[in-house]
Amino acid sequence: MGLRAEDLRDLVYSIFEIDSFKSKMGDDKDIVTLSFSVKEQAAANDLMNFLEKGYDFVLDADVTKGEQSDGTYKVFVELERDRHASKNILEIADGVQKLSGLDKLRFRYYKNFKSADLSQENLEEQLPLDPDAYELTVNESVMSNYKNFFNRSFVESVDMWDDIIRIKKVYADPVYFEFVEFGDSTEVIENINESFNANDFSEIIFLSKYVGDYNITKYGDKLTFENAGKTLVVKRINK
Repeated sequence: MGLRAEDLRDLVYSIFEIDSFKSKMGDDKDIVTLSFSVKEQAAANDLMNFLEKGYDFVLDADVTKGEQSDGTYKVFVELERDRHASKNILEIADGVQKLSGLDKLRFRYYKNFKSADLSQENLEEQLPLDPDAYELTVNESVMSNYKNFFNRSFVESVDMWDDIIRIKKVYADPVYFEFVEFGDSTEVIENINESFNANDFSEIIFLSKYVGDYNITKYGDKLTFENAGKTLVVKRINK
């Protein structure tokens, strides 16, 4: 029996990623990759089968064989990078929404800290549709990529799903943050309304040892990490 509407309710995360993972079918500049985060292995397999069999423009669909470091299962979809890509992504997303019962989906391009509402307009603004545009977009997005931003860190892994960032160091429990903002340091710092917090210096020392050589500051309950002229604003959370 095939999947019906809302069979995957509460099992699919509301933010999916575009071009965050390498293609198996060809060069990344020619292939668009989508990745959906799912909470259970069986649900991930069901979603993969639905996507692979339900859309003739899908080149390939696959699923991770086990739970990932962020506790999710990833479903990957590959399609051609051409003028139809935005329309095809919206068609796939419509099916995923119906299965998952999600009111709306958001997408994150190339592991960007920021996600955007899924719409034709936002896809056309962010999604490169030819090889040259892809190379340019990826080169411009280097420091916005949450993996690359922590390139001075010695942590084992950095993962992000929805607006939660998980950083894991070898032989230590992971630390979790809620994403708040990311951008050019001057602009981001100017937009923080909270006062400098000098009372939690021990937390700054801990994070400096855990994450690495970053300029870390706390304003109210917000933490800032600076790297190469960019600033990430987060809130520490417990999981």
